[in-house]
Amino acid sequence: MISVLMLTYNRHALVGRAVESVLAQTFRDFEYIIVDNGSTDNSGAIVDEYAKRDSRIRVIHRERGNIGSGRNAALDAAGGEYIAFIDDDDWCEPDFLEFLYNLAVDNYAEVAICGATDKAFDEKLIMTAEKALIELMWRKRYNMAFPTKLFKAEMVEKLRFPEEGAYDDIALMYRLLALPKRVAYHGLPKYTFYRHETNNSAWTTDHTLLNAETLDEYLHAYRERTEWLSDLFPNSAAAFRYFEWSFMISMVEKIIRLKISNCDGQLADMVSELQKYRSDFMNGGFALDFEKEWMNTYVL
Repeated sequence: MISVLMLTYNRHALVGRAVESVLAQTFRDFEYIIVDNGSTDNSGAIVDEYAKRDSRIRVIHRERGNIGSGRNAALDAAGGEYIAFIDDDDWCEPDFLEFLYNLAVDNYAEVAICGATDKAFDEKLIMTAEKALIELMWRKRYNMAFPTKLFKAEMVEKLRFPEEGAYDDIALMYRLLALPKRVAYHGLPKYTFYRHETNNSAWTTDHTLLNAETLDEYLHAYRERTEWLSDLFPNSAAAFRYFEWSFMISMVEKIIRLKISNCDGQLADMVSELQKYRSDFMNGGFALDFEKEWMNTYVL
């Protein structure tokens, strides 16, 4: 019924915990596809041992590629009616799959979303795609990450992860959430994101790790997102533009406050953009008070 997809790369100290949490699920009708993305430690051997003990596990060994290409390899092998994701350094609660499956089926939703330990809310929302996208970009209840979400497989089949760049979630999640008629959310925490210094998104919690390459990828993805979503949902175009500017003012504040010296070109471009659209940003009805303060301090 569910294909659980996981990519692993050099996580020998952590991957066992992730696997054990999936094997402990109360929902038993799943296949577990693990892609060893060219590990040079014994991560591949560890998941092979689990596969010998549980026939639901299928391991794919491949040469090193980016996260997107590895996830595409897992998607190509998946045969379930639904698709779920887990990262190899995280873990899920025993009722993670059961909770998401029931949430989707009971609400006739093509996408179901649960909470995580860092974003836990005992509230339920049944949303259109447009509403789910706005919630996604506020990042209060859930974020761009693929774990915590269950997708109907026919939705995912229409898209593939980008096979260039390091951050596939920012390039694909909004395109997926634009597809369903109904999205069901219940924010009880069924998943834990393990934050650590070697995490792919470590820069989002330690901003001193920000560099020009990462910032360029995000800025390009967010500009493409704004244009694509504004065409699809013109009534929310102002909100989508705001979310792009919100990211920019956040990055401007961090670069200046933390004296990050390797993003000077990107800083100048963002300041120029924010100055150009200062009135729309400040008076559009979306900007938060602290964002207005940052605009006055760092841009205007």
